[in-house]
Amino acid sequence: MKLPNQTRSIAFRLIVAVLAVELVSSVAAIFLSLGYERHIHFQAFEIMLRGHADSLLVAVQDSEDPEASIKLDPDQVHVPPDDVWEVYDQSSRLLGRSPNWDGVPPADRDGPEDDMFRMSIHGRHFRIYRLHAARVVDATEPGGGKLRPVTILYGGPTERVWHAIRSAVEFYALGSLLLLIVTGPLIAWLLHRGLLPLRQLAALAGEVSVDSWHFSPPASARATPELAPLTQALESVLQRLEQSFLAQRAFVSDAAHELKTAVAVAKSSLQLLNMKSRSPKEYQAGLERCLADSQRLEALVADMLALARAETVWAGPQPTADLAACIRQTVAQLETVASLREVQVAVARPESIASGKVPIAPEDCTVLVCNLLLNALQHSPSASIVEVRLTMELSAAILTIQDHGEGIPSEALPHVFDRFYRGDPSRTRRTGGTGLGLAIAKAIAQKAGGSITIASQPDPALPCQGTTVTVRLPIVP
Repeated sequence: MKLPNQTRSIAFRLIVAVLAVELVSSVAAIFLSLGYERHIHFQAFEIMLRGHADSLLVAVQDSEDPEASIKLDPDQVHVPPDDVWEVYDQSSRLLGRSPNWDGVPPADRDGPEDDMFRMSIHGRHFRIYRLHAARVVDATEPGGGKLRPVTILYGGPTERVWHAIRSAVEFYALGSLLLLIVTGPLIAWLLHRGLLPLRQLAALAGEVSVDSWHFSPPASARATPELAPLTQALESVLQRLEQSFLAQRAFVSDAAHELKTAVAVAKSSLQLLNMKSRSPKEYQAGLERCLADSQRLEALVADMLALARAETVWAGPQPTADLAACIRQTVAQLETVASLREVQVAVARPESIASGKVPIAPEDCTVLVCNLLLNALQHSPSASIVEVRLTMELSAAILTIQDHGEGIPSEALPHVFDRFYRGDPSRTRRTGGTGLGLAIAKAIAQKAGGSITIASQPDPALPCQGTTVTVRLPIVP
């Protein structure tokens, strides 16, 4: 059975929980009060029985009958009519008994002194008090009088005690019920007011959309200790989402621009060939231009796919790659490019580089090193050196690639990892790149839990100062 939405709300569950605690506490208090009242009332009841038994001891008088030493004076017996009693002398002779009782068996009569026991008389429950005492008769005579031992059994019905106990417990139960009735609506009202900052926070968060990222949490939510972390988390998440959304929108816009430009160039080459009859050599040259344009378009699409793959979270087990082996393979692959540009690639102690596993797929590791090394080769002058160093720390592998080219202007340095950024305002393709190489490298490093930084301080007096790229990647245990 599906419960209504109210039963799943925090306020409803808190109200039910508080009322349940109150109910359990009330039941526990009733049982405790029952035990307490029972103890108090029966203690007072037993004290009353002892007092009435002592009053019977006063009614024991000296007997004028020579065969009986003592007697019981009925005029001095003043006890409630529902109580039962009987008095025996030392020889177990009955001195007196209440008319509503047949007495107790001799075994109970001769029990221990000052003892309480229960007994049923005519279907009613009684508590009987047994008293073994001595009555001083004729205390004015020489010698202090005569000591006459007697046994008194005095009992009273317990139903009036239980009636008093039930009345007290009913009072406690009624008070608890009234407390539940009063506190239920009060708790609901207090919770409703207490959750007002949460409702205000939810209402303002619900107004955030792709067209309006403005989110100003209420002051009541910030001032509430329980809601302050949630408020800060919402602000942080929405800021990151806004940045990601704007970056994605910018990426789509830049990608559309790049693709449109590449398609327009290829289209213009075909239109130029189709404008008039051409010689076979002219057609061949035109087709070669179209092929080059298609290759640039293919490279752009490939880089966009690589960037999308680099930003995709792994769904299965995390793959690993040997960073040192990847560096050696990439240097070998780009050896031809380095020779054509007359640039030397120097790997610091290539044979002694320690093997370290990093949390990157092998193909992504190759893309990362290849993009950085190719970027360094493209910006290095002839007869220069590109230095590649790999150092291992306790929990991280550090890859450093340093060239001695023209460097990066300080105003362009913060944007080198932006997508489609080339530093050249005219967006020329002199180097043949798509402007995605460093963005892909950064995405791969961040996906692995690492970081990538670029340091470059070009100085006109030092034209070959160059650029240093540092990649820090965690080592897989």
